[in-house]
Amino acid sequence: MELQTKSGKPKLGQQLIAAGLISPAQLDLALSEKRRNNRLLGETLVDLGFVHESEVAKILAQEINSTYLDFSTTHINSQAIEAVPYELAKQYNLIPIDIDKHSITVAMANIYNVLAIDTLEKVCRRNVQAVTASESDILEALEFNYAQGGSIRITIEEALNQPGLSDDTSSDSPLVRLINQIILLGIRSKATDIHIEPEEKSLRIRMRCDGIMREECLIPNKLKEPAIARVKLMANMDISKKREPQDGRIHFVISKRKIDLRVSSLPTQFGESIVIRILDSQIKSLSLDSMGFSHQALADFRKALHTPHGIILVTGPTGSGKTTTLYAAIEAIDSLQRSVFTLEDPIEYAMKGVRQVQVNESVGMTFASGLRSLLRQDPDVILVGEIRDAETASLAIRAALTGHAVFSTLHTNDAIGAIPRLIDMGIDAYLLPSSLVCIVAQRLVRRLCETCKEPVPSELLNISQFNVSLEDSANFWKAKGCSNCNQTGYKGRLAIYEVLNIDDSFHKAIVNSEDPTDILKFAKSRGMQTLLDDGIHKAAQGTTSIEEVLRVLK
Repeated sequence: MELQTKSGKPKLGQQLIAAGLISPAQLDLALSEKRRNNRLLGETLVDLGFVHESEVAKILAQEINSTYLDFSTTHINSQAIEAVPYELAKQYNLIPIDIDKHSITVAMANIYNVLAIDTLEKVCRRNVQAVTASESDILEALEFNYAQGGSIRITIEEALNQPGLSDDTSSDSPLVRLINQIILLGIRSKATDIHIEPEEKSLRIRMRCDGIMREECLIPNKLKEPAIARVKLMANMDISKKREPQDGRIHFVISKRKIDLRVSSLPTQFGESIVIRILDSQIKSLSLDSMGFSHQALADFRKALHTPHGIILVTGPTGSGKTTTLYAAIEAIDSLQRSVFTLEDPIEYAMKGVRQVQVNESVGMTFASGLRSLLRQDPDVILVGEIRDAETASLAIRAALTGHAVFSTLHTNDAIGAIPRLIDMGIDAYLLPSSLVCIVAQRLVRRLCETCKEPVPSELLNISQFNVSLEDSANFWKAKGCSNCNQTGYKGRLAIYEVLNIDDSFHKAIVNSEDPTDILKFAKSRGMQTLLDDGIHKAAQGTTSIEEVLRVLK
């Protein structure tokens, strides 16, 4: 097999192997499929699920000395969108990014498409600057930025003037387009939940963005029942049942990307309340380095991951990012050298080289029964989505003591709180020091908007009350608000952590102490940094604010 291109650079497959993105066996299978189907190697690798399309696009962009565009960090100029008709952008698979008097910048999957560039130059009367992006990212950006034919406000007006509204379920129906636009807005805003809330004379749409509820729009009362019925129909719910709670699921497709939506309906005073949980199963990067651990906390956590057996717990309230941290931990493990299984409800992210099992309590497949079955599959590493009861906790302890690495989550306020919680579940205290390896507690705080954040003199904050040692160069900032962050002062979220590594020295503190504060004092004497400590340090780095840290930690 030829290993280099004519330019002397390694070929695509060899570059992907060198980057640790695929294995030689995966490349061999992809080359075989490529020859059989007469397709490009990059397309074949993506179709087989071995790599993400963006990873292939980055390498190909380097081959042709082109700039690769990451849409997650790119602001798209609305004037550029207005300058290029949707039909033209769709035809040539491109998305306009920026524009000025003399040029327009566009992202293209194939920057050598001369016909597309010539056509665009004639339409826009500007020089075209082309950058590279993956085809799926471009198609997704087209869906978001061209808003499926207009704004939500315009679509509401069309729906109000549409006769036979509730009976029209065609793809061109204003009602169908309205619900799609609301879902698209939630995904584009990186909302975790969309709330469709019936009021006496309207339907309110709110979204939880960065952990905070935000009102998006009000829908007139005439559309209340049809809109709720449309969501229930998409989620395969019984639209005739309006007086009992229901659960459903929507598989929403944007371009080539599938978004899993979990839908819950609940009867209320003025109609059925609908909450849509957005689960994006195609997360491009889940590395521990990008999780936000401090240098020492990351070193402690990586040390725990290399332990061949024992339990690693991630604790925190619902929505604090526990599952994401566990998935990043699994990604850091060599799944080719170790047998890795997960037991989840639901399966949120698809991981390469990992056998993932969905809990289904309706057929008796609970966490406890599933864990029993997994132990007969010769696992090295087991991820249990959540320890909910005494039976699951007992089985997890037994698996750890018999040579397995077990990852799981627990709902406690801090790392130390996991110890009395397990004891309350019926686990003997003397088993914990020998089975627990590491407990991580975490919260999500909002990240300050880099565009508008303002400095705050440290003397106005009374930092000494927190008893945290800081460098002299520490600078604190506060939220202001601008158009870039929707006037909130914050954009995105980051995690704050405390990492408790447990060894034999904790035996006496865990077994003999009835007060968790005694264990906390011992852990801090061993150098553990608390959630508050980590939050204050991140505020001192300018990534969040003191007010936000205190809001989350109360």
